[in-house]
Amino acid sequence: MVELVDTSDLKSAAFLHKGRTGSIPVPGTTTLTPMPRYNAPFEIHVHGQVALRADVVFEQLQDALKPLWKYAGARSLSDAASSSYEDEPGIKFDPQEHLLQMCWTVAGDDDFRQVLDEMCMNLNELAQSGAAIEVTFYDAEFDNEDEEEASDAESRDDFVMLFVGPDPAAIMQVQRDLLVQDVVNMMERHFDGAELGGVVAEIDKLFSQRFDDLVSSLQLGKPPRGSGGGHGGVGHGGGRKPRHLH
Repeated sequence: MVELVDTSDLKSAAFLHKGRTGSIPVPGTTTLTPMPRYNAPFEIHVHGQVALRADVVFEQLQDALKPLWKYAGARSLSDAASSSYEDEPGIKFDPQEHLLQMCWTVAGDDDFRQVLDEMCMNLNELAQSGAAIEVTFYDAEFDNEDEEEASDAESRDDFVMLFVGPDPAAIMQVQRDLLVQDVVNMMERHFDGAELGGVVAEIDKLFSQRFDDLVSSLQLGKPPRGSGGGHGGVGHGGGRKPRHLH
């Protein structure tokens, strides 16, 4: 695992307490401190792991994640790699394992959703396989209200699941796997896991039909089937999601 720090051989380069930390600049370089977003209504947490192609280098990843670090007010990915919370790993690139790992919080507004769209499109070009990215919008103003006011108000928290991958088949495979585990986990409260084969088969039918429609229009190959796990579907979650260390 390597920290995202600029080096001379490259052309260009939780929630316990606040305090952004920066990367260590290489001698002879300058570091631009990200501009704080005062009165930002949300603390936005991006969490996920993306398997990258073996030929992907740091410069390509920096370009792909430019929407993120530009939003944070930084000059490079290295400058923005640290999270707003010291206890979070931030954004890390592991060239040996060809992995992008994100556990990163930034202050922002609803306009961050456009940043996410751009980031996902860029990562599609670098991804080796399908991956899910969790994004949680925490209502910072709700946290700052006193207990009496908070009891009469509702937070604007939101939770979004995004998917990236080299092609629609890989993305749909991740969606299928995550949905299967969510459904199985819920139904195992009432049924034995061995009884749920029919439920999984019906889910597979739905995805197969969706993909058949895609094949007929784009002439793509069929996705593989298999079991996986995580949070399923693209959507928005209601209620407060507890903050936690990763």
